[in-house]
Formats: sequence, structure tokens, C-alpha cells
Amino acid sequence: MEIYISNQSPKPIYEQITSQLKEKILTGELGEGDALPSIRLLAKELHISVITTKRAYEDLERDGFVATVPGKGTFVAAQNPAFRREEALRRVETHLTEAVAAARQGGVTRTELEAALALCYEEGEA
Repeated sequence: MEIYISNQSPKPIYEQITSQLKEKILTGELGEGDALPSIRLLAKELHISVITTKRAYEDLERDGFVATVPGKGTFVAAQNPAFRREEALRRVETHLTEAVAAARQGGVTRTELEAALALCYEEGEA
């Protein structure tokens, strides 16, 4: 499993780990029951603190993406379809907020933005 850490990113390292693992789970790259590397192993592979990796795993567990079994490890939790949809909607809203800001800054009208969104959506169905 590959996780990339960027020192130039404004996001803290634990958030970079969390977001990449969430993405892998939501896209199905990691499935229910798949084992994640141990906290110590991941920290060693990424050359980061165990505390940082522990924070990422705790956040993933709090959000329902993984479950930790004492003495066994951390595994991808079963995903509730409604939860997956809600998480996808949250990500879409984040990207749309950025798109709206860019459109306003560039003088793009709402009608033009809606047309661009419709075109992008239709291209994805092809």
C-alpha cells in the first residue's frame, strides 16, 4: 500500500495519511476486512513518528473507516452505504465550493458554471 507524504503540503502529515486511506477505502482499493499496516510499521516506512501514525489511525477509527482489534491489528471496517454516500457528497461539496470561488474570481457566470458542470457530468457517463 502506497502512501505519499509531502513536506510542501499545508496539511499536517496525519491528515495526509487519513485522507489517502479514506480515498483508498471509498474507491474500493481497500475492502472490508483488509488489514492495514501496524502503526509502527507504517511510521517506519514513512519515516515519521509513531504518534503521527497513531493519530491518523485514531481519526480513521473515530470516523468509522477502520476498526482496531487488540492484539490483532487494524482492519477496514464495513462501510454503511448511506455513510459512503454522505462522505462522497461532502467531498463533492468541497470541490464545488472551490469551483464556485474560481468561477467568481474569473468572471464566469452561474449559467456558464452550470453548463460546464452538466458537460463534465455527461462526459463522465460516456
